[in-house]
Amino acid sequence: MSEQTRRDFVRNTAMGAVAGVVMVGTSKTSWAGANDKVRVAQIGINGRGKDHLQGMLGQEGVEVTTLCDVDENLFEPRIKTFFEKRGLKTPKTEVDMRKVFEDKDIDAVMVATPNHWHSLAAIWALQAGKNVYVEKPCSHNVFEGNKLVEAAKKYGKVVQHGSQIRSNPSIQKAVKELNDGVIGEVYMARGLCYRWRGDIGKKDDCPIPEGVHYDTWLGPAPERPFNPNRFHYNWHYVWDYGNGDIGNQGVHQMDVARWGLGVELPSKVTSMGRMFIFDDQKEVPNVITTAYDFPNAGKKGKMLVFDVRPWCTNDEKEAKVGVIFYGSDGYMVISSYTKYKTFLGEKGTPGPEGDDEGDHYKNFVDCIRANTPDKVNAPIQEGATSSALCHLGLISAKLDRSLSFDPAKGDFVGDAEASKMLTPAYRAPFVVPENV
Repeated sequence: MSEQTRRDFVRNTAMGAVAGVVMVGTSKTSWAGANDKVRVAQIGINGRGKDHLQGMLGQEGVEVTTLCDVDENLFEPRIKTFFEKRGLKTPKTEVDMRKVFEDKDIDAVMVATPNHWHSLAAIWALQAGKNVYVEKPCSHNVFEGNKLVEAAKKYGKVVQHGSQIRSNPSIQKAVKELNDGVIGEVYMARGLCYRWRGDIGKKDDCPIPEGVHYDTWLGPAPERPFNPNRFHYNWHYVWDYGNGDIGNQGVHQMDVARWGLGVELPSKVTSMGRMFIFDDQKEVPNVITTAYDFPNAGKKGKMLVFDVRPWCTNDEKEAKVGVIFYGSDGYMVISSYTKYKTFLGEKGTPGPEGDDEGDHYKNFVDCIRANTPDKVNAPIQEGATSSALCHLGLISAKLDRSLSFDPAKGDFVGDAEASKMLTPAYRAPFVVPENV
C-alpha cells in the first residue's frame, strides 16, 4: 500500500471503541493552506503543561483552543496568565480528556499529565485522529511504551516525544561528531542526574479537595485515598504514578546517552538504590546507580552507567545534569541541554564545542503542517526506547538484583517476577489496549 493510500485509509476509517467510549476521529490529516491555524488542546496545565503553553502560544499560526485538567482550580490562573494578559481568546475548559478527543476541530493535543497517563492519553488521541506531543517519559512501563509506538505507526499521525534536547543544533552536532570519531571508538557513557530534591515530609490522607476530579486523576492506577503528597508534582516519587528522578529529569540524559552510544535495549541491567538522607513519603529510591551492558555494540561492546543523586554533590566537568562520553581518543561532556565540550588525548586538549538551542515545539508544528510524521526530531520509537531503559533500571533496583534481558523478545531471561513488572494491571475503564 502506498504512503498516500495508507494515509487516506487512516483518514477515512472510523476509530474503534476506547475504554468503553467510542471516539470517532475526523481531524484534518492534510493541511489546507499555510494560513490555517493549528488548533491545539493542552492536557495537563500544571508543571510541564505551563511550558507547553508558553512554547505553543509563541508559535505562528497556532491557537490553543482548549485547556484540560482534572483540577478545576488551575483554570482561572492559567487563563489569566497565558490568555488574558496576552489579549488572547479565552479557551474552553474540560476535566475529561475524552471530551477533548471528541472535538473534531482540534488538530493536536499536548500531553503533560502525570506519567501513568502519558501512553493511554496519547493512544486515545491517536485513535481519535489527533497529532500528539507527549511528555517524557512517554510511558510508565515497558508494555505501554510499545503499544504507543504501535499506535503511532498505525494511525500515521505526527507524534513528538518531549525530549527537547534532540532539537538543539549543538547536541545534534555533538552526536554527529561522536559518530564521526572525534573521541575515537566510543565505548561508554555516564548519565548524570544530580538534582536538588528536598524532603517532602509526611502528610495524612484527607478528603478530596473541591474542584479536583480525583478518580479521573487516578485513571489507570490502583484506587487509593487522596493524599496531597501524592498529588501535584510529588507524584513523581510514587510507584503508581511516577518513575522517580531517573524517569523525570533523568530520561532526558538517558536519551542523550543512548543516542550518542548508538544503542537500543541492553542485554543486562544491574541497579542498586535506596532512600538515603530523608525519612519522607517518597517511594522510589532517591539514590540509584544503574549499569546497562550492550555486548554486541561497537567493536567490543558498550556500557551505559546512570547515576541519580538528590542532594549535596560535586559536578563533573561542569556537568550535574548531563552526559559524559568516553572514547579511545578522548571524552565529551554534555553539561546542559545545549552545551558540549570535547577533551582530546592524555592531556585533555580542548576540542570541538557548541552551545546552541533549537525549538522543539516549532519542529512539532512544522511537521503537522507538512504532514511529515517522520521528520520529528524526537520520534516516539526513540522516546519509548529511552523510557524503557529507565523502567528496566527501576525494576532491577526494586528487585535488588541483576537481570538478563533479551532485546529481540523484549523480555527478561528466566525471571518471571521481573517479566511480570513489564506490564501492570490497569484499572478499568482506563486500560491501555493490547490491540491499539
